[in-house]
Amino acid sequence: MSIKKIAELAGVSPATVSRVLNNPDYKCASAGLRDKIWRIAMELNYVPNEAARILKKGENTKNKTYYLYVLMTRMDDLQEDPFFGELLHSIETNIHGQMCVLSKVWYLSAFSDDRRCRYMDLDRVVEDMYGETKGNCDGLIIIGKCCREALKKLHRKFKNVVSVNRNSTNYEVDEVVCDGRKVAAIALEYLAGLGHQKIGYVGQCHNEARYRGFLDVLQEHNMDVDPRFILETKQTEEAGFKAMKHFLSMEERPTGIYCANDITAIGMIECLNRYKDHIYMPSIIASDDIEAAQNIKPMLTTVRLPKEEMGKFALDLLLDRLRGGHKGVIRVEVSGKLMVRNSCAAPEECAWNDYCI
Repeated sequence: MSIKKIAELAGVSPATVSRVLNNPDYKCASAGLRDKIWRIAMELNYVPNEAARILKKGENTKNKTYYLYVLMTRMDDLQEDPFFGELLHSIETNIHGQMCVLSKVWYLSAFSDDRRCRYMDLDRVVEDMYGETKGNCDGLIIIGKCCREALKKLHRKFKNVVSVNRNSTNYEVDEVVCDGRKVAAIALEYLAGLGHQKIGYVGQCHNEARYRGFLDVLQEHNMDVDPRFILETKQTEEAGFKAMKHFLSMEERPTGIYCANDITAIGMIECLNRYKDHIYMPSIIASDDIEAAQNIKPMLTTVRLPKEEMGKFALDLLLDRLRGGHKGVIRVEVSGKLMVRNSCAAPEECAWNDYCI
């Protein structure tokens, strides 16, 4: 199926389709257009020209075309997490560049929640997923945290699996990880270096590497862990907005706050901007470095996770296994990088104007 046909169904030019399929950073003119193009490409089982030629000739080379699937465990059709969306774009582009076929993307957020998984019939869910492939599945890429029991069942059924995550699978499958514990430590060390002693945490806590990193740094600096400053929430913009409203209602508040991801931090800053008559001006730091982190006022200080490298290494690992390059479980770890912007200051500094739009 040609790029021209995808362009016709998407209502865009073939050039736009080509840019979307080949460039994870390409900015579409309208929201959702990129996902629409990829959805159509998957529905049409789009195969790059060179891969199509190999399929037609039946050539058996290292360039064999593989049919790959992606499971998103941190988001579903109703809830978007920009970080995982951007990571998916990187993986989509790399799959296309390697002349492979991205056959389907599943959105099953329940797989990231141990508690929800306990009440699911995981065997049936995994069996139904595999049934959708009709046996034409060479590998599965899991993006995001996955319940250990669910991961075991997925691995048994799909065989060739790679995980891309902030939380390690502990060598259950091949994985590319940007260790959430270390990412949180980078953020907390920066807050501590600015002089913050009363530090809060907003995000998921249960079996979460970033929360463990938060606790580790506070202990290393002999800081008290104040349970009032720890809010276990969903990692969404709405949850971040509600979390800041909660802090605003408190008599004693943290001077610095670490958010487990950028979109939650953005929700908190939006709340501060709306209620800017308040004198409360906490330093806010997060992790991911999504595109929106530089578009909010103040611009968000965060720890950048290298999405492009994570996507590339994930596909490299999967293809190496499929081509017989390795049999044992391999872990590739990438590091985060602190991006200092305007949302953090020393506790005694007053920077309210930075929060005003």
